[in-house]
Amino acid sequence: MKALLLATTSLAALSAVAPAVAADLAARPYTKAPPAVYDWSGFYVGINGGGGSSHKCWDVVALGAGPVVPAVPEGCHDATGGTVGGQVGYRWQSASWVFGLEGQGNWADFSGDNATTAFPAFWNGPQRNRSRIDAFGLVTGQVGYAWNSVLLYVKGGGAVVGDKYEVIDTPTGLVAADGRETRWGGTVGVGLEFAFAPNWSVGVEYDHLFLGHHDVDFYATGGLRLFDHRERIGQDVDIGLVRVNYRFGGPLIAKY
Repeated sequence: MKALLLATTSLAALSAVAPAVAADLAARPYTKAPPAVYDWSGFYVGINGGGGSSHKCWDVVALGAGPVVPAVPEGCHDATGGTVGGQVGYRWQSASWVFGLEGQGNWADFSGDNATTAFPAFWNGPQRNRSRIDAFGLVTGQVGYAWNSVLLYVKGGGAVVGDKYEVIDTPTGLVAADGRETRWGGTVGVGLEFAFAPNWSVGVEYDHLFLGHHDVDFYATGGLRLFDHRERIGQDVDIGLVRVNYRFGGPLIAKY
């Protein structure tokens, strides 16, 4: 009987103390999972498309075997059109800074013409100067800053374009003389890119190509393709592109 009374008394005392002890214990804290951060590091390939405009100015510097001094201006025109191509590159990220190297190649159809102000003085009849860029390439370095899945970057490096030039006889529409060249220069650009899926991103980019002044030899289109005249042609190019890239590698890292 005493043992039963002692056990009952002890159980009652424990029941009274337990809530107080439980109240003194701190609640287990809730820890939120760390946010995922997009990592731009890795190799990528992509496609691009858009449009561009090449501003060209022509000066006659030689006719046949004789130089033209001073050079005679022939006027300027904008060669405009569309372009499509691809790019491949590598990026690496350190904190929020992103560095990269990229090669890009594009087919293009930037064409335009203007009536020459010089050739009527030398030839019998009006002429038009026509130009076309049919391809270009860029090799550039990049420096960017990332806000998670958004990347703003600038780029700069080398550029090369394939140029075709023609002198058109206006009354007949026939090509009287033509010339070609592969021209090297420099480029700078800026882009904004957004990662819309773990390994996919879309962006817009603007590039300016500095291509300077080059002397281009023109040859008569008929017969033996004899040397006809020489033009000093200056040009630069502005290009706007929409780009889609696929990046190889892990898409996310945990931020602690």
